[in-house]
Amino acid sequence: AEEKRCLEETERLIKEFPKPVAAVVVEPVQSEGGDNHASPAFFQGLRDITARNNVLFIVDEVQTGVGATGKFWAHDHWDLQTPPDMVTFSKKAQTAGYYYGNDSLRPNKPYRQFNTWMGDPARALLFRAIIDEVERLNLVENTAKVGDYLFGKLEGLAKKYPGQFENLRGKGMGTFIAFDNPQRDQFLAKAKKFGINIGGSGANAVRLRPMLIFEKQHADILLAALEKIVSA
Repeated sequence: AEEKRCLEETERLIKEFPKPVAAVVVEPVQSEGGDNHASPAFFQGLRDITARNNVLFIVDEVQTGVGATGKFWAHDHWDLQTPPDMVTFSKKAQTAGYYYGNDSLRPNKPYRQFNTWMGDPARALLFRAIIDEVERLNLVENTAKVGDYLFGKLEGLAKKYPGQFENLRGKGMGTFIAFDNPQRDQFLAKAKKFGINIGGSGANAVRLRPMLIFEKQHADILLAALEKIVSA
């Protein structure tokens, strides 16, 4: 019901805004706001709204891209009928950039978008090497598998320690997992005493952002530490 309300509000804003809306930019997971998730149906609806209102659909995959959610791009989870018009990326790509899903956006002359901050061949070569390693070591598949294992174990901890792992989310999204803790800042500080450097976002969220080489053995170390944090 909330997703339906949000979609209706989005279309209302597009239609009633005093100037033509150029684009809708959305994260597959609202990261800094507390790692909030939406369903594939929500993003399908958002894509439909942008298409029928002649608005570009831009997906910000700076945090979610390059395998973090168990697929190379998080929007691959959505089963869109038409791709995003543009996708941005950074973080695991070790460079910042974007690619077009809409050919009409491509500049019709060379160097139309070339300036001080763009067109870095060395970074492009680095990203190509990263992609080769991700494919060679099956790191996207590894992230999906380890994420499923980790989420299942976190469900067990949530049952064992009520109130400590609230609103567990990110099932089926690789290791892009988060939960809420009522004393989040103290939780994060205590984690360092047990050798775990873990981050937060939003008001109460504890979020996971492991590397693609994070394996089951590392998940077990993390899980043991998390139990010590809440039981100590």
